[in-house]
Amino acid sequence: MPAERSSTLEDLRRLQRCKTQAASSLVPLGQQMIDFFKQSVAKRQTRLVRIAECWGRLVPQFLSDHCALESLHRGTLMVLVDSSSHLYELKQLLLAGLDQQLLLACKSTGLRKISLKAGRWYDGDHPDDRRLKFPAR
Repeated sequence: MPAERSSTLEDLRRLQRCKTQAASSLVPLGQQMIDFFKQSVAKRQTRLVRIAECWGRLVPQFLSDHCALESLHRGTLMVLVDSSSHLYELKQLLLAGLDQQLLLACKSTGLRKISLKAGRWYDGDHPDDRRLKFPAR
């Protein structure tokens, strides 16, 4: 009996060693993600929010409905316009002095240039079907 008992105890100890997980040496990712978000996403978001507010105030609503602020890279704001006629009207408006007003109003965000590009940010042929379109990766 004592031999059986000792082998059973040894088996239990071996099982406990195998089943017990060692404490993780990994650092929690939560704080690093929060820091990354604050530095990368939140900074850019605050700049784009300021630019979008100025855009909403200065650009007429009938043109603003056909535009989407696509990106801000190295001081250049890329604006998508969904049709060539609206692109022409917006370009004429910017040349008439709207670009200088926007650049002055958004100077603190680092905005230096506004580029227009024909394109759609939504699926469907009709502007009322404005579901966002995401690029394939």
